[in-house]
Amino acid sequence: MFVGRESELHSLERAYAKGGFQMAVIYGRRRVGKTTLIDEFVRGKPTLYFTAQQKTTRQNLELFSAAAYEAFSLPTSLPAFATWNDALSFIVEKVRSWEAPRPLVFVFDEFPYAAESDPSLPSVLQSAIDHGFAQANAMLILCGSNEGFMEGEVLGSKSPLYGRRTMQLRLLPFDYLDAARMLPGVSDEELVAYYATFGGTPYYLSQIDTGQTYAENVSELFFDRAGLLYEEPLMLLRQEFHEPAGYNSVLDAIGSGATSPSRIADKVGMNPNSVGKYLRSLASLGIIEKLEPLGGGTAAKRAVWTFGDPFFSYWYRFVSRYVGSIEEGAGRAVASYGTSGEAFLTYVGKQFEDVCLQWVRRESIAGRLPFAALEFGRWWGTDPHAREETDIDVVAVNSIERELLVGECKWRNSFDEAGALRTLMSRAELLRGYDRKHYVLFSKREFSDGMKKRASEGSGLRLVTLGDLYAELRA
Repeated sequence: MFVGRESELHSLERAYAKGGFQMAVIYGRRRVGKTTLIDEFVRGKPTLYFTAQQKTTRQNLELFSAAAYEAFSLPTSLPAFATWNDALSFIVEKVRSWEAPRPLVFVFDEFPYAAESDPSLPSVLQSAIDHGFAQANAMLILCGSNEGFMEGEVLGSKSPLYGRRTMQLRLLPFDYLDAARMLPGVSDEELVAYYATFGGTPYYLSQIDTGQTYAENVSELFFDRAGLLYEEPLMLLRQEFHEPAGYNSVLDAIGSGATSPSRIADKVGMNPNSVGKYLRSLASLGIIEKLEPLGGGTAAKRAVWTFGDPFFSYWYRFVSRYVGSIEEGAGRAVASYGTSGEAFLTYVGKQFEDVCLQWVRRESIAGRLPFAALEFGRWWGTDPHAREETDIDVVAVNSIERELLVGECKWRNSFDEAGALRTLMSRAELLRGYDRKHYVLFSKREFSDGMKKRASEGSGLRLVTLGDLYAELRA
């Protein structure tokens, strides 16, 4: 099932429609849906599709030769190309004499695998582009999961391929709404729980059986030794890093509540001067992120490190600490801690804040906010009047127009609505320098008639329920 990625697909189609030579670079973390996007794009188009493997150059050339011969309707029994120069020269010859009305699409998937076994490949491909492909009616797609390699050896200024690409796409996991499109028939409340657990990685979401309950799916996939996602984070770390144990320890520390480099280093038993390397590498994959309060009035020293992907946040919060029990066969017993109970509800409530923030971003892009927000985030700091630390769940600002939107998120069946609004308005006063302020209350349930009446009176207040967050799915 192909969902989401409409803008990425549109960009590829627009480039293809231009004709002539086009080179698209597509990269992103494993499981994020790169191949699915490419498959959807090439549907019905003349295509040479090759996926490199972690094999020797000779073995990859044999696989490439078979794919090339098949694409051009030649006997696959022909001898395999001896070098990448021979292989690409053959493709250049074919595309330069291409007479079909539609351009050929040449997909080189997992390009880093082939280039790592033959470091000369980027230079050979650069020569093929400059002396052949550039004059042809063809579209070249280079795709890879190794983000560091793709950014350095394909897009980087020191790469032989630098300046050849005509477009690039870095695929990220789905946001909460596109993730929900993969789970038809699931209730809004469970959609939040699923997003808080699986995040927006399409492959992970595709493993969910909507005929089962949330608890059944999570128990089977996360808390069973044979579960597909039980060891997924560790497998990804092994694929991406030479020393996965150190990265795993850093993530464990963040999962246990450490948010500063010094506290993380202390929990791991690592030199504080060394932890930065681990944090930057994990952040480059989108697994963690460095957050600073948005809205002014707080120094950058309040920055914190936290998970940037709900899947990793959930795994290191609820699965990692119970690995020993799961290995002993007690997975189903500990699964209840990760699917119900106060700790789980608190965790989902925190992830609900991120869902609300994503909704605000979508609304701003669609032009449905009172102003066009330029930055989105959260705020935390000191309330000098109450003499205590406080925070604001959702913040959106346009510093040029001096407009501010703040939001409070309540993942409860009931709460003091008027009190929540007073608190939100009071906290908004801590963010100075804005001429106009707007307020949003997010609730798991419907609001009272009195609060609805207040919002309808033009008080700068908007009320958003769980149903409103997913209204686009039901339209």
